[in-house]
Amino acid sequence: MSQLSTHVLDTALGKPAADVVIRLEQLIDGRWEALAQGATDADGRLKAFCEDLACGQYRLTAEIGLYFAVTQRETLYPTAQIDFVIPQNGGHYHLPFLISPWSWSTYLGS
Repeated sequence: MSQLSTHVLDTALGKPAADVVIRLEQLIDGRWEALAQGATDADGRLKAFCEDLACGQYRLTAEIGLYFAVTQRETLYPTAQIDFVIPQNGGHYHLPFLISPWSWSTYLGS
């Protein structure tokens, strides 16, 4: 089984993005099934959603539109979504969101 964590950094302000709601889903039999939901802490981090994740296809969705609304900034993106595959059991997957009002990106962290 594998573990997953994430964090959200506001690259426009150069600081962590707190209170961003993030959902985790898994593709099962052609349908996305909700597994967990949480919000980032003051450091922009959301530690492991589930203790263990099996091999499969997953999706992380961050509600960045709500975050930008609270910080009184206009944005083009209501959500940022990472679709990814856990190919084998074991290991830790850290998938951060780097966000600004007009762009976002991700990478496989450690």
